[in-house]
Amino acid sequence: MQVDARCAMVEAAQTGDVEALGRLLSTCQGDIRRYARRHCLASEIDDAVQETMMVISRKVSGLKAAAAFSGWLFTVIRRECHKLSRAMFRRPMDGLDLAEARLSEMPDETLRLDIARALESLPAHYLEVILLRDFEELTIAEIATRLGDAPGGVKSRLHRARSMMREYLSH
Repeated sequence: MQVDARCAMVEAAQTGDVEALGRLLSTCQGDIRRYARRHCLASEIDDAVQETMMVISRKVSGLKAAAAFSGWLFTVIRRECHKLSRAMFRRPMDGLDLAEARLSEMPDETLRLDIARALESLPAHYLEVILLRDFEELTIAEIATRLGDAPGGVKSRLHRARSMMREYLSH
């Protein structure tokens, strides 16, 4: 399917068009199943496909850009495979898994507010690095040049800033 046609379908589904959502799920099901075959155990494929389609139908309206749908779709299926695998082997969730599970179940508006609060809680030098990297999408080298810092120092600060964000969001 062409990218423009899929984007139009996503945009229609985001407005509440039930038929467009049905067509979108129908066209994506093959991609979802192929990805699940590579990343899930054979016994989990059907469950992963079903869970992914449910997540898409519930959360597609919150997607910012229709063009980002494909990347988001594969992130959702990867998470579902990971959750099913963890449940199968009864592995306890680590801190990152707990935070991810909590965040994935939050309403979009609540998540936006929590992220804004987490950003506000960062010290200025950490906030600056996270904004340059994640919002302005500069490379580590570009950030280092702009700040007059070594790339290693920028990476360190970025890692610490993201850790602080995760810690804030996990509580």
